[in-house]
Amino acid sequence: MSTATTAQQAPYIEEPLVKGNHTFASITKLITDLNTRPTPKAWYVAFGIANMVFMLMLVSIAYLIWNGTGIWGLNNTVAWGWAIINFVWWVGIGHAGTLISAILFLFRQDWRTAINRFAEAMTIFAVFCAGVFPAIHVGRIWVIYWVFPIPNQMAMWPNFNSPLLWDVFAVSTYLTVSVLFWFVGLVPDLATLRDKVTSKTSKIVYGILALGWRGSSRHWWNYEKAYMILAGLATPLVLSVHTIVSFDFAVSVIPGWHTTIFPPYFVAGAVFSGFAMVLTLMIISRKIFGLKDIMTDDHIEKMNIILMVTGTMVGFAYMMEFFIAWYSGVEYEKAIFILRATGPYAWAYWIMIACNVISPQFFWSKKLRRNVGFTFVISIVVNIGMWFERFVITVTSLSTDYLPSSWAYYSPTMWDMMLYIGTFGFFFTNFLLFLRFLPMVAIAEVKAIMPEANPHNYDVKGKYVEPKQPEPPKLQPVAAEA
Repeated sequence: MSTATTAQQAPYIEEPLVKGNHTFASITKLITDLNTRPTPKAWYVAFGIANMVFMLMLVSIAYLIWNGTGIWGLNNTVAWGWAIINFVWWVGIGHAGTLISAILFLFRQDWRTAINRFAEAMTIFAVFCAGVFPAIHVGRIWVIYWVFPIPNQMAMWPNFNSPLLWDVFAVSTYLTVSVLFWFVGLVPDLATLRDKVTSKTSKIVYGILALGWRGSSRHWWNYEKAYMILAGLATPLVLSVHTIVSFDFAVSVIPGWHTTIFPPYFVAGAVFSGFAMVLTLMIISRKIFGLKDIMTDDHIEKMNIILMVTGTMVGFAYMMEFFIAWYSGVEYEKAIFILRATGPYAWAYWIMIACNVISPQFFWSKKLRRNVGFTFVISIVVNIGMWFERFVITVTSLSTDYLPSSWAYYSPTMWDMMLYIGTFGFFFTNFLLFLRFLPMVAIAEVKAIMPEANPHNYDVKGKYVEPKQPEPPKLQPVAAEA
């Protein structure tokens, strides 16, 4: 036999999570400069546009209170329209922040540190937008307090068997824990801003919010313990909140809704759409604020892998819905899924399939996973598809119920559209305020994953020594005996 040459496999060298020759000081300066320098004119322009769009929401709500839900495109069969669609969509958007912050933290995924802060902020603002719809689609908004288990003048108590009431508890708990988790993570960085700003008013405000943080070992011990406890509390909420939202549909007897696949299917869809929105905002932010050294192409690739996996899970759920409808032998179930694909709303169904199932499959290519422009387009496409998913689930089942004589075609009105567009103004108004006054990247957490934070990278005199990457082994010929 002839001689053969084999190469020893080179050890895996992990890419640094922070690119460039950054030190603790340069990271602090890079991030805090966004909050301490004078407000740029472009921010005022963006804030003004967001406020004008926000006004659409306020006007549409005021007109709704004056005239009632009849201004929406609801009819006898489609009693739920864009209100429930947009509620579920916004709650889904708010899922990625807690997932990135809590679950990835518990699994010690250090790459989350570059994106967790504004992902958490996105979660809170998305839940704000979601909460608008249940509050106003009840019809009589002035008695909305009836949904809470508190005494009232009519001695009425909520119906605890209703999943709509479960939503109130689930979403409010999720929001409370998310806000606490976000704020606890902010405390060290608020102290950094307190020491950086020059305005006396700013020093007082940041000082109050920093809760007297001085960076002592005792402070860090309390901080890490509180952060771990809140991460543990937030983790089950990631699964429970959208599970309970899915019960709004799954506990009914409407064809196309009464299925046990809805809870895991909704959770996967929520993570899918949430990560897509994080990618959209992340790509814009890293470009505008020059954060490519912190939000690297490696971060984008990892998030695209999650998009690909969750998109495949959602596609599997779509197929299982058709299979179970056929396997059940129930004529109504089979008919509703055939109508979804071939009936009057087939256009919405196939848009959903193209956006949610087909588009993430491009990320099997490493080159496309690391292509920032392509990722930005796909992230928007995914969120469009996830909105159409909620539209297909809600409208197709309600518009074609058990009685063909009552079937109707649902069309939204101008007020439906104004309210939905207005929630984007509400979201970006809050998001722009966050970018201006709070650090959009977790300074303390980014520093903790840098080589400078490793005590083994210092010599006996306490001087920092740059760690060396291991060199791949040289190829050595190996002779095979005949």
